Amino acid sequence: MGSIVLIRHGQASFGAADYDRLSPRGEEQSVLLGRWLARTHGKPDRVLAGSMQRHHRTASLCLEAAGVDMAFEVDPGLDELNHEEILRRHRPDLPDEAALQAELRAQPDPHKAFQALFSQAIAGWVGAGSEAAHDETWPMFRERVLGALKNLAGSGAQATWVFTSGGPIAVMVQSLLQMPEENTFSLAYPLINTSLTTLRTVRGVPTFFSYNTVPHLQDAGDAALLTHR
Repeated sequence: MGSIVLIRHGQASFGAADYDRLSPRGEEQSVLLGRWLARTHGKPDRVLAGSMQRHHRTASLCLEAAGVDMAFEVDPGLDELNHEEILRRHRPDLPDEAALQAELRAQPDPHKAFQALFSQAIAGWVGAGSEAAHDETWPMFRERVLGALKNLAGSGAQATWVFTSGGPIAVMVQSLLQMPEENTFSLAYPLINTSLTTLRTVRGVPTFFSYNTVPHLQDAGDAALLTHR
């Protein structure tokens, strides 16, 4: 039996010009994760990451803290959806990050306002299916992610660590639990930064084992480390 540990990236820089960069808190989360994995999981046989900066930085800090001297493989199949395009097509009046941030700053609770806007945009994108006028439609995104899962499960590795984002993790869990596709992002929104979602593999077939666990952050005893962006 093999294991695949899906790791959501550390906290990114919400509200900054470059969201893809980890925040100082995201870096701390990544180090704590690496130290905890070293105590509890030993060393992996294989490490993969999506191609985004936040994936790479989380992986690098985690591996260093865990004492794992191994280069990670990059698989674009593990990349997050293009949230900027999805938001822009949902709200053409907010054509860039500056316009979006100005809109959010005008709201009493920018984080809550963003979540409402993002949820509406995602629902429209998923609902439009292959008819959506996006560079990557929902069916294309889902197929890409499930292709990455197939490759992970079929590699024969006994212990695989995967650094990715909330969308791909949600797609994989939704598929394994056979949930309705329209409910996929109900699994993405609760995911905590650097949380662990674990799959088991038997003869190349993946099964669900655990979801969104954060023992490394709970051990730290600081509620401020439990972030969702």
